[in-house]
Amino acid sequence: MLERKIKLLIVDDSLLFRETLAKFFNNDNLIEVVGKASDPYEARDKIVELRPDVITLDVEMPKMNGIQFLKKLIPQYPVPTVIVSSAPIKAFDALDAGAVDYVKKPMIKTPKDMEGFAYDLRAKVVTASQAKVIQKKILGSSKQSHTVSNEAIARNKDTIIAMGASTGGTDALQTVLTALPGNLPPIVIVQHMPPGFTKMFADRLNKICAVEIREAKDGDRLHNGLALIAPGDFHMSLHKDAQGYFVKVEYGERVSSHRPSVDYLFNSVAKTAGKNAIGVIMTGMGSDGAEGMYKMFQQGAYNIGQDKETCVVYGMPMTAYMRGGVTIQAPLDKISSLICKHL
Repeated sequence: MLERKIKLLIVDDSLLFRETLAKFFNNDNLIEVVGKASDPYEARDKIVELRPDVITLDVEMPKMNGIQFLKKLIPQYPVPTVIVSSAPIKAFDALDAGAVDYVKKPMIKTPKDMEGFAYDLRAKVVTASQAKVIQKKILGSSKQSHTVSNEAIARNKDTIIAMGASTGGTDALQTVLTALPGNLPPIVIVQHMPPGFTKMFADRLNKICAVEIREAKDGDRLHNGLALIAPGDFHMSLHKDAQGYFVKVEYGERVSSHRPSVDYLFNSVAKTAGKNAIGVIMTGMGSDGAEGMYKMFQQGAYNIGQDKETCVVYGMPMTAYMRGGVTIQAPLDKISSLICKHL
């Protein structure tokens, strides 16, 4: 339980949006809106004065956009920041600048639209209040890819690598995937992310990684050098037939409070790949992935959990470790080398 309410500063150039959001949090038992700002200059003064625990930040604002503001803010005041943006590409730029999470700004036509958005934002703010703002240089991730011999790849022809992450995961996945060689066994990934964001995320990674990275489609077949990311709001599961591994992408009920769910993917990997699997669980709030990783471990999988020091939120890796499903814990910048050494 929190000893006091989370102090929230709302930064948005729309007066109506600021007031409506503040009204929603008016009687919240966890969050107190301590201030509102219409632009980054006003926000800067209120951060110094009010010392908020979390900021919600619009991207498109007068005088200075949210991304420029974040780049100036984070080195001096590393306040956990949740981006509110209608444009996915802006959200990714903001994450690169130091934001810990994002939520899509909806078209507000009815009070119900605002209510649904506000509940989603509330969950992000609570998570962000427990997050560490980690500047990328602290992680010390290497640009140089590791190598795996063709002989090792041949020995691992039935291997599958499964990864799961949530808050802070976009940066964590980029750190790991950019350091992996292009001849690796196939990779399946769940990153908690809303619809519209996953394809853009996959496309961004595909440009900078040796591995080919795509948003998954139902029936996609897996092969060496390919990584598939579950699409937002859809589950992904691993299957195998005479031709090899493939994925199914389907809607369905939320699993472990998420869709896509890491548990949903990991459960299928445990069943389909067994001891031929490598599991990776990274930064994120909650417990999604813990049960599935434990099932993978029981089947003989080699499982890596990101360590507390390099996690933005040490929730999912901690729960998986406590459940007993993690073979080894490691800093973020060592995960890629552990994968390659195991192969």
